[in-house]
Amino acid sequence: MSSAKTLFGFHAVGVRIKTAPASILEIHIEPTRRDARMRQFVERIKEAGIRLIESDGMRLAKLCGSHGHQGVVARVQAIVQTHSLDELLERLEASQADLPVAQRVQPLLLVLDGVTDPHNLGACLRVADGAGAHAVIAPKDHAAGINATVAKVASGAAETVPYFMVTNLARTLGELKERNIWVIGTSDAATQTVYDADLRGPVALVLGAEGDGMRQLTAKTCDQLVRIPMQGAVESLNVSVASGVCLFEAVRQRTRSA
Repeated sequence: MSSAKTLFGFHAVGVRIKTAPASILEIHIEPTRRDARMRQFVERIKEAGIRLIESDGMRLAKLCGSHGHQGVVARVQAIVQTHSLDELLERLEASQADLPVAQRVQPLLLVLDGVTDPHNLGACLRVADGAGAHAVIAPKDHAAGINATVAKVASGAAETVPYFMVTNLARTLGELKERNIWVIGTSDAATQTVYDADLRGPVALVLGAEGDGMRQLTAKTCDQLVRIPMQGAVESLNVSVASGVCLFEAVRQRTRSA
């Protein structure tokens, strides 16, 4: 089936069982693994009525292209996601049109500029899911795409957080600004810290790859630049850690103002 793809690892497959069991074609497990975690997982598979196949470790590695499968590999149908960022934002706005302004959920977006490592992308998606971000955005020309490794590291978040790869990132940021979404980039050279920024309204947080940071044009497009204050000897954080710091500062501010 052309639309089929592979998920592997307890978290990634477990989230699919929880959220869309009908989309799972089959789950392969390693029969030599008989620990409590595997036994409980097999029970979940059987309860969901999903086809279960016993396969040795070599076959599992061949199916998913990795030896980090934890003895669990699933073949699944791709879930149809929101087609565009515009559609997602319009649906979010329409769903809250009848609510008082004070009760509306403000858009919270994570923008990644130049994050090419699938492990970093997976970790960023996991953080975005935990913080309740509505989407993650990246440029098509210099970013990692969703693959089995990303899905494994994301622990299921690749299934729940929309990931949009756009042709022109600067133009997309400009379109967000036209929607009154405040675009805040992170830069070590910024004078303000992320804790000084007002993250309670519609906001897109832009982070660059560790080391290189954001591209110059991306930084120029931002409404505001902030930094994460560093107290120790290291000069920067991994992009997924930095994403967590920024996103959960937005969560903290929004929770306090609710």
